[in-house]
Amino acid sequence: MKQHIISALVISSLMAMPVMAQEQQDNQTPAAIGFGSGMVLGAVVGGPVGAIVGAFSGSLVGKSVGDDKHLKAQQQTLDEQAQQITVLNQKQQSLEQLQAQYTEAQRQLKTLQAARASKLEELTVGMNVQFRTGTAEIEPHFAKQLQDIAFAMSLAPELTLDLSGYADRRGSAEFNQQLSEQRVQAVREFLIQQGVNGARLTANAYGASAPLNPKESLENDFFDRRVTLRLQRPDAALAANNQ
Repeated sequence: MKQHIISALVISSLMAMPVMAQEQQDNQTPAAIGFGSGMVLGAVVGGPVGAIVGAFSGSLVGKSVGDDKHLKAQQQTLDEQAQQITVLNQKQQSLEQLQAQYTEAQRQLKTLQAARASKLEELTVGMNVQFRTGTAEIEPHFAKQLQDIAFAMSLAPELTLDLSGYADRRGSAEFNQQLSEQRVQAVREFLIQQGVNGARLTANAYGASAPLNPKESLENDFFDRRVTLRLQRPDAALAANNQ
């Protein structure tokens, strides 16, 4: 008799559950849904006791389903974070490679600049363009050297050249002065034709006032007929102007 009464109560409760379930459907968790579903299934199969056991079993099943969804969501989040970390690592490696390439390019540039300055100094230190007696014509041998200097200067726009023209002691002082001016002007114009900016060239003429050897002779006169080229760096030019 008690069993029938309990059964009737359980059935009454089950009949009321759909209404409650409809009202609370939006707020139920998977565990709560499992609890209700398990109770219904347990009551049908095993009576009141089955309803209780089924309810707890359903609750466990519902909780398991909820946990599984949570775990999947967490796993998806972890996968997305792992992908982001991979992308960041790749970007970091790319930045490091670019930095290494930039550093190497800077090193090579400094090496080229040093080699350029050394080459230009080698070309200009003590270089004299020699001339025949009474002329301001540049000989082919010296023209080739001047071409090399013009090219080197195109790679070093911060440098300038000082040109000094001279004549030997033959002839009058006025003639020698004019001849030295013609010679230094010839060298200057040649360099300009090769692409050197005229503002980077300082030209002065001194006639026969600065012979290389105090004793006059045919051989010494040859070396006196010259235009001397001297390299000037910006700091050297500034120091000369301040004196």
